[in-house]
Amino acid sequence: MLSREDNELLCRVGPGTPMGQVFRRFWNPVLLEEELPGPDGAPVRLRVLGENLIAFRDTSGRIGLIDEGCLHRRVSLALGRVEQGGIRCLYHGWKFDVDGKVLETPNAADTRIRDRLRTRAYKTRVEAGMVWAYMGPPENEPSFPNWRFMQLPTENLKVVRLDAAASYMQVLEGGADSSHVGILHTNFARPGWMDGDFEANSDEDNPAALATNDLAPDLLLEDTQFGFHYAAVRKIIDEGDPRKNIRIVPIAMPSTRIIPSPAMQFVVFEIPIDDENTRTFSVGFRTDGQPLVEDRYDELRGRDNRELVDPTTWTYLGNWDNGFGQKREAMTRDWSGIRGVVMEDLAMALSPGPILDRSEEHLVAADAAIVRARRQLLESARGLQAGRDPIGVGADLSGVIACDDTVAADAVWQSLAPGHHARRPS
Repeated sequence: MLSREDNELLCRVGPGTPMGQVFRRFWNPVLLEEELPGPDGAPVRLRVLGENLIAFRDTSGRIGLIDEGCLHRRVSLALGRVEQGGIRCLYHGWKFDVDGKVLETPNAADTRIRDRLRTRAYKTRVEAGMVWAYMGPPENEPSFPNWRFMQLPTENLKVVRLDAAASYMQVLEGGADSSHVGILHTNFARPGWMDGDFEANSDEDNPAALATNDLAPDLLLEDTQFGFHYAAVRKIIDEGDPRKNIRIVPIAMPSTRIIPSPAMQFVVFEIPIDDENTRTFSVGFRTDGQPLVEDRYDELRGRDNRELVDPTTWTYLGNWDNGFGQKREAMTRDWSGIRGVVMEDLAMALSPGPILDRSEEHLVAADAAIVRARRQLLESARGLQAGRDPIGVGADLSGVIACDDTVAADAVWQSLAPGHHARRPS
């Protein structure tokens, strides 16, 4: 259970809020590179951490991420002209460059105003098919994250996004919860459940496949330099050969997780659009470095379900009006009646409303990772107010992996993720 006060602290991310300040101290993906037109192309409107922004490429190809409202009369620069090294407001012709500098003010005879004013602008960088932004104080800018997937060719990655009408924390908690995998995702995790027989799912690309029928895994947690990781340990019943399945999930600050399948890694970033909406970026790649099968990727997750996903805006359409796409008649053979792993997760995340009242929860041991995720965010928010850096800022991410493996009963789980370094109490 979380107090209502802490719930507010956790979920409010706009300018000036403690949690919003935590997020602004990290580099975060904000846009797919393919969504941004070429030099002098149309600007793109986006909302990040409660701020209305526009992104554009100037004449030389530099990316600008600046306040959507013109400094002069606050009309939208999304209607402006992108030309000759900047973006010009249609209304009175004020022009800004990618760094927020005022270049021209045609209706202001006193040109000194250009030196006095500067629009809000954020530093950007393109990596792995995404536009990343740092929105915090320049003097506190951390090193750019060095995720493992950034070392792979872009064509070997599946980089997608999906917007949903729920707080980032509700979406993150679904991914940080291992015990739901064998229940909510029963059709994927435990084929044969209708007949009462467990059949291990041999699909190496499926992140919901389980090697065992243990629905109440033991959770082992450890704080790390990037946040924390946990192992969901499931017993395997096999006479004469005691083994265990270990599923390691890293939770990197502020809101990133890695989900494993035997052959793949899925790095998932939950970026707040505002308090009640989340933009999820997911990077999928095979651990052997080979390209993945894109059609299968979308089918497993339900991204090809046009009832629930708008393929133009990549917005999740599930709500109570359409029952989150649930087909009750299908539930005689399908556990949830909802097609696709991600569609199942989002139905759970959105069903309580955009901001869950966590003061009414009744948590159990299987929720330990949820509790830890909340704690490290709250500690970071309070610590930042006291002058301390958030947990995980500038951490080395190059060796951070998820894991799904069956090992000997006496194996040490941390040995499966040697690139994760424990964080000692400060």
